[in-house]
Amino acid sequence: MSERKIRVLVGKPGLDGHDRGAKVVARALRDAGMEVIYTGIRQTPEQIASTAMQEDVDCVGLSILSGAHNHLFPRIRELLDAHGMDDVLLFGGGIVPDEDIPFLKEKGVDEIFTPGATMEDIVAYVRETVAERRESA
Repeated sequence: MSERKIRVLVGKPGLDGHDRGAKVVARALRDAGMEVIYTGIRQTPEQIASTAMQEDVDCVGLSILSGAHNHLFPRIRELLDAHGMDDVLLFGGGIVPDEDIPFLKEKGVDEIFTPGATMEDIVAYVRETVAERRESA
């Protein structure tokens, strides 16, 4: 019996309507053999957390360009934890200033990928981190 594919939800929280980067990441993860659920643009943290729970995902990847990451990303972590999904990997990317990354990690965001991150880096991070979490479960 083969191991279950990694299930990833890619979300665009907030009012940001630019989703090219999210779609590129979603495609790279799908091409790497993962099951990807893309929520579309303008999702609330509640919608993203609810979809993550319904889809039984291993991780949630968030894309943001609007500057609201310090509010939206921790809120999604809070909602995932409230739904008993504290083991779900939460990562983000987009326009996130370097000085905001420590705050986000302190609030439970596992990793932030800034402009210039390669698709290979993102795929490897998701694959390795999910494998580690499955082993320790």
